[in-house]
Amino acid sequence: MTARSIDEVLAAHTDSLMALPGVVGTAIGLCEGERCIKVLVADSNPATRRRIPDRLEGYRVLVEVTGTITPR
Repeated sequence: MTARSIDEVLAAHTDSLMALPGVVGTAIGLCEGERCIKVLVADSNPATRRRIPDRLEGYRVLVEVTGTITPR
């Protein structure tokens, strides 16, 4: 078990994740029935994927290709 909640972990790491080229967002989602951190990417670029960890402070990280996200 981690010392911080998943919300705290996401808040602590969002800025550094968003600074990675190709990352367009972060979120908390469900991965096989458990809460996880989702990193949303514009495309399936392998170089971007290699920079994103599989876990952050014990929580699973899932990369999801969403395309470019633009405000309405």
